[in-house]
Amino acid sequence: MRAADNSLHSLVDKWLGLGLANPVRVMRFGHTPANRRRYALVQTRRPTGMLSVFFFRHDNGGWCVFPPTEASPAMRFAALCMPQGCDCSE
Repeated sequence: MRAADNSLHSLVDKWLGLGLANPVRVMRFGHTPANRRRYALVQTRRPTGMLSVFFFRHDNGGWCVFPPTEASPAMRFAALCMPQGCDCSE
């Protein structure tokens, strides 16, 4: 999926709907404290009360309603499992 398909504007329209009947406001915009990822808190009024949704910026430039996953640590099999000088071809 292209990042343009996940622009903040298009996702706000998809999740909250745009229109004069229910104005949408960006209440907070910044970086998360832990990993400095960009986020936006968007809010609108519904008949049942206020609705707030967090959107998170991903590495591909798109926005999603879930935060990006952190890179998992990678391990090398040979370095961890084989003693020095071990020939595992036998």
